Amino acid sequence: MAIKDYIRQRYFPQMWCPGCGHGTILNALLRAVDELGLDKNSIVMTSGIGCSARISGYVDFHSLHTLHGRALAFATGVKLSKPELKLLVPMGDGDALAIGGNHFIHAARRNIDITAIIMNNRIYGMTGGQYSPLSGPGKKASTAPYTTIDNQFDVVNLSIAAGASFVARSTTYHVLECVDILKRAIQHKGFSVVEILSQCPTHYGRKNKEGDAVQMLEFQKKTTAKLGSKALENDPTLIPRGVFVDIDAPEYCEEYDKIMKRAMKETLQKEPLKNFGNQANQTCDMA
Repeated sequence: MAIKDYIRQRYFPQMWCPGCGHGTILNALLRAVDELGLDKNSIVMTSGIGCSARISGYVDFHSLHTLHGRALAFATGVKLSKPELKLLVPMGDGDALAIGGNHFIHAARRNIDITAIIMNNRIYGMTGGQYSPLSGPGKKASTAPYTTIDNQFDVVNLSIAAGASFVARSTTYHVLECVDILKRAIQHKGFSVVEILSQCPTHYGRKNKEGDAVQMLEFQKKTTAKLGSKALENDPTLIPRGVFVDIDAPEYCEEYDKIMKRAMKETLQKEPLKNFGNQANQTCDMA
């Protein structure tokens, strides 16, 4: 299929600001799906509310545009009822780790087969540029005109601690790397987390004097390094990119199915005894 066959062209042009990294992430995701040869009817995308969540309206998959922070809860329900489907969940900073933080850590610990894509632009873009759990200290935002003092989450460390069986990070500058990581995440059986550092020149870049989209992409290039590279060894302040965790672990839907089969088996074993007791009571009553 052509890439255009995976999008709902009637909803274009899209609503993202010029220079936003989210369009690049959409591009990488569609290329990953195309290269894997996935049937679009086998894919379900759930999203919450925010700039990142608009992706679900642009893709020609089964999609659920749900409540802010609840995308993983809806995805869990879909996956349990239809485990054969591929679940993709794009989320922004707050959608994933503020109001959605509780759903995130429990989806990770269950290791349910869902691909969670955290589009980290370090700001709430759609609602006016408030700071997020990923902004970090010393940053300006509409809700922090004198800079933030909150420490940010490290998405990779949080995901690993919560039990995700696949954890990776990339940036919108490293597009081909994003495609490869997303392909691995989608194919992985278990809860997959892909953090993609994205630029928001409108709210974050402008307030924090980080320049336009091109300058912010250059910043991603200069401040990150691939896992195992000499650059990372020489400069530990660089943000590492790559796949941090990729392990086999029991998947939630499969384990749930085993419990259901065991329960059904035990129920059927008890049923003949129950029927025998009813028949005996009826015989006694007739006598």
